[in-house]
Amino acid sequence: MARTVWYPGHMAKGKRKLAELAGKLDIILEVRDARAPLVTSSPIAADLEGVCPIGVVMAKEDLAEKKGAASWLSWFASRGQKAWAVNLLKPRLEALRRDLAALGPAHREVRLAVVGIPNVGKSMLLNALVGKSSAPVGGIPGITRGVSWYKGRGVLVVDSPGILDPRGGEEIQRCLAWLGCSKADIIGGYDVVALDLISVLRQRGLWAMIEEKWKVPAPPEAAGEEVLEALAQRLGCLVQGGGVDTLLAARRFIEAFSTGRFGPVTLEFPGDSPWT
Repeated sequence: MARTVWYPGHMAKGKRKLAELAGKLDIILEVRDARAPLVTSSPIAADLEGVCPIGVVMAKEDLAEKKGAASWLSWFASRGQKAWAVNLLKPRLEALRRDLAALGPAHREVRLAVVGIPNVGKSMLLNALVGKSSAPVGGIPGITRGVSWYKGRGVLVVDSPGILDPRGGEEIQRCLAWLGCSKADIIGGYDVVALDLISVLRQRGLWAMIEEKWKVPAPPEAAGEEVLEALAQRLGCLVQGGGVDTLLAARRFIEAFSTGRFGPVTLEFPGDSPWT
């Protein structure tokens, strides 16, 4: 059976370490992608719920529709969960810092962990909280060994590896690949993942954003393979003899989408269950 999840050994080790550490923390900040906050949730956050308070940081706010980010903030608030939407390229973390400062005792810094699946912005959030030049600090008495702590501006932050859910289904993993959080070549290849994305964008009336940037139409009568070939022609992904390299075009298409080059988009809203 083909693998559908990239879950190397360092992820399992990081998950064990964080489970040992959770009871010593004031809060866990779970970083998600603001374009798909449910799909990009971390399995370890769900496992540790009840052991330690968990707040959600929706990173890449600048890549999501404003109405989408606002609807998710309201949804988390309705569930009694703290959430913040941030653009980590231009971090303004005043509200987050204020809320964190209220969590820790007066005699020490706030202790927190930054968790999340790969490539959602964990390291960027850590850098924004403690400063890019911050170096790991030494061992903390009474705290699990073998983890990296970073200190700065009233916080003591433990970093963690990106952890994917090994139980996630193929559709979820493909969505994660669109966002750059999973490896397309592990779950069918870039061409398969790109064809799925083309289909979803067309179904949801979102192809206009692609056509505006790359001038590639996708009329209803065109098959997904035809659209991918048109993308290859547009991008100059050609092979000897006049054919097109659809695999290369698919890779460039996925990379452009994941990095937000087509403009802001939201792939799921509260109440949706498009990946089940």
